Amino acid sequence: MENERKDIKYYAQRNIKVENLIHFVNKERLKEQHRKQQRNKASGIDKMTKDEYEISLEDNIENLIERMKKFSYKPLPVRRTYIPKANGKLRPLGIPAYEDKLVQGVMADILNEIYECKFLECSYGFRPKRSCHQAIREINQRIMINKVNYILDCDIKGFFDNVDHKWLMKFLEHDINDKVFLRYINRFLISGYMEDMKYYETDKGTPQGGLISPILANVYLHYVLDLFFEKYIKPKLKGEAYLVRYADDFIIMFQYENEAKQVYQLLIKRLAKFGLKMEQDKTRILPFGRFKGTKETFDFLGFMHYNGTTRNGKYTVGHKMSKKKKETKTTGNYKMD
Repeated sequence: MENERKDIKYYAQRNIKVENLIHFVNKERLKEQHRKQQRNKASGIDKMTKDEYEISLEDNIENLIERMKKFSYKPLPVRRTYIPKANGKLRPLGIPAYEDKLVQGVMADILNEIYECKFLECSYGFRPKRSCHQAIREINQRIMINKVNYILDCDIKGFFDNVDHKWLMKFLEHDINDKVFLRYINRFLISGYMEDMKYYETDKGTPQGGLISPILANVYLHYVLDLFFEKYIKPKLKGEAYLVRYADDFIIMFQYENEAKQVYQLLIKRLAKFGLKMEQDKTRILPFGRFKGTKETFDFLGFMHYNGTTRNGKYTVGHKMSKKKKETKTTGNYKMD
């Protein structure tokens, strides 16, 4: 399996389209995914559990592989449920059928092996050895060290529900030359969902809860946002600017306010081209940094960030748990490593 990873990485690093990926959705990897599944987790519409699948594991895996070879394997609709958000609203969550979890898990691992060497340093969400704390540390260092005076605090409206399938497949085709592998990704995208015993089609979006959704989201925003900012926008700016993204949450730090305003308008058009909208009521430009020293704050990744001072009176960026994330009345302070 390690040799397989090296082969995939070798071609991906050289920007060569990777081929024969469906070959890596094999017995060993599917069994590995089965071992990773937690017991007593909510099941999909198939009502299959890990314990039940394990009773005839060898036969089940062999049967699954055979169906994939014949193209008779089709992902089942996810079972839609809802989980509470920090703001009191509910977030839709899709629970895949058990076999779909296994296949999604293997394909997600393969995609990670392809794209990890392609993704830019500005993205932190759902990537190996990266975390939200590292993203916050990056913001802290940029504001403290670089010429940051303004924050473009962005919010994409319903990102996971509005990913354009055609564009996503085009992005994947740019790096992958395996029609069968891509065909199965598309099947997951259009598999639909069940809610209150009714079936609903999905012509856009990636189901939150699916093991493959985080990497697909990263691929989408890698092409829609990250590369656009780093390769097209940033070289044209006179001042400094820094993007930090975690999944669909991102901020951009600027030296000059006028450039923050210009980029904001460019992003509105850029996102619209790919079926996305900026939540303009929640997106704003605010003065922030050691040269501004205002009382303005912004929330990002569960923390409220504010201009502060040390005991010696020197400027520092403060971080506190945001009001939305507080589970108790006690305020939790975040300390940088």
